[in-house]
Amino acid sequence: MKSNKEIALDAIEVVKPSIAKLFERTNRQELHIVIMDPALKPWEASFEDAILVEQSLGNPSEWTIPFDELARKKAKQAWRNGCANLDIQSKHPSSLQEDDILFYGSFVYGNIVVGCSGVEQHYDMLMSSWIALAFEQLTVAEYTKSKAETPTKAAR
Repeated sequence: MKSNKEIALDAIEVVKPSIAKLFERTNRQELHIVIMDPALKPWEASFEDAILVEQSLGNPSEWTIPFDELARKKAKQAWRNGCANLDIQSKHPSSLQEDDILFYGSFVYGNIVVGCSGVEQHYDMLMSSWIALAFEQLTVAEYTKSKAETPTKAAR
């Protein structure tokens, strides 16, 4: 079975055509993606150690805004709280911490947390959701294949 990192990278590749199409209507064509390791919880690892994959689209050397830092902050809020940072900002702002970003753009699906930054926040969230869902469903496909090939296998 592929590793979570391999599957996360596959998920980005699967949704890249949709991201490219969405870029036709966004304010810029730049994006930074942060995917957290779904096997690690905030009480088990530091945020930095729990980042599974980071990837930039566009040309980061030309960015006038640090989208990588913003995407990490979105992912950190979502990973810490177990929900999209939009939920915390709109429903539970009392849990915001001093250095939390006030833009949304993350998505949580089960234990998968993705944060994106680079375009309008609603589109950042949309792309985060695509990547999270693709990650989970590609994992389901890998798991199903692995179970069929080795039905008595006791561990991943």
